[in-house]
Amino acid sequence: MRRWRRGNKENRWDMKSYRKELWFNIPGRRAFVNITSQVETCLRESGVNEGLLLCNAMHITSSVFINDDESGLHEDYERWLEELAPHEPISRYQHNRTGEDNGDAHLKRQVMGREVVVAITGGKLDFGPWEKIFYGEFDGRRRKRVLVKIIGE
Repeated sequence: MRRWRRGNKENRWDMKSYRKELWFNIPGRRAFVNITSQVETCLRESGVNEGLLLCNAMHITSSVFINDDESGLHEDYERWLEELAPHEPISRYQHNRTGEDNGDAHLKRQVMGREVVVAITGGKLDFGPWEKIFYGEFDGRRRKRVLVKIIGE
């Protein structure tokens, strides 16, 4: 953790910086995982009371997003994403001509987004009702990471 001091004697503040990687190994091709509690643990470890938290997927076939933790919604996402970018036939994607079979996963990630930024107020994630942070996996079966970066006072 780094701390910066700025200003003169009358106006001093400390800026903290925290970084942690969360690792996931989803056994199937796709999943949505609520990672809110892991991110809240990072926030407590950071000691930041007021600031911003960035949480982003570090792989191009996975996502981090905020929404409700409701099983019907997750099923709706699954069906909607598969309608937008069906996995098969894999020959439909130019990307798969490289020997990959995950062209659909790249498109799904683009739709669901790479990262979220959350305000930190009073040492807590400043969420609206029902908001949770999710890791979205679209081409699993191997280890992947999510970065949590926190800055503030």
